[in-house]
Amino acid sequence: MTETIAYYLIALNVVTFLVYGLDKWKAKRTLWRIREAALLYLALFGGSIGALLGMKVWHHKTMQKKFKYGLPLILIVHIALACWLLFYFS
Repeated sequence: MTETIAYYLIALNVVTFLVYGLDKWKAKRTLWRIREAALLYLALFGGSIGALLGMKVWHHKTMQKKFKYGLPLILIVHIALACWLLFYFS
């Protein structure tokens, strides 16, 4: 079970990172954009590390408060939840 969760999180973070890059690429070319809600949901469902890396690498959404402060908060909640689960089930 733990291995499956690890694969899920790795895959989701890679996808999230790439989606942030794709959205930045589309923004530069004034093309149809990916909704902000979709970007945030990817982070919320486990892709917070990929989202933060995408923000830093692609310099995307770095000035918007919901991304600038929301993504680190989501990551902190994910870390706290993981610590709690490890403590509770070990």
